[in-house]
Amino acid sequence: MLLYAVALTILFLDQLSKLIIQRTFTLHQTIPVVQGFFDITYVLNPGAAFGFLAGSGAALRNPFFIGISLLAILLILIYHHKYAKGGIYPTFALAFILGGAAGNLIDRLRLGRVVDFLDFHLYQYHWPAFNLADTAIVIGAALLLLEMLGDWRREYRARREKASKGPKSQA
Repeated sequence: MLLYAVALTILFLDQLSKLIIQRTFTLHQTIPVVQGFFDITYVLNPGAAFGFLAGSGAALRNPFFIGISLLAILLILIYHHKYAKGGIYPTFALAFILGGAAGNLIDRLRLGRVVDFLDFHLYQYHWPAFNLADTAIVIGAALLLLEMLGDWRREYRARREKASKGPKSQA
């Protein structure tokens, strides 16, 4: 239940923020927030992260990204219900990824593109604009990675401890 509550919260915040941007900004309008570092800029991204496949035709690109999003959502739900039940960190990680994937999927289904508006840069050197869904996906992936690293570390310590205790020789 926590998975769905967190994912729906992420989805709601993502869609609300995009709706506010679409209703208050014109396309490509920029408002500086921190001069030379962070702006709010309304853009429509036809591609994925870093503009991946942005130049390909919509007839190929849209079904591809919609299919990938649906597959990711399905795999997250299967994985959570089979393996990650009970773990708070994996549940939050998967919920963040699920909510973010669903938010961007809604944009693709509704607009054929994703609404992006968070624009970080160092003067003229820009990081590609992104949105709250993208942020949630990155946070979720980082939490999963941290959880996996913790699991590996615990397993390594357990194997090391077991090996150090090894069979004792009788003398």
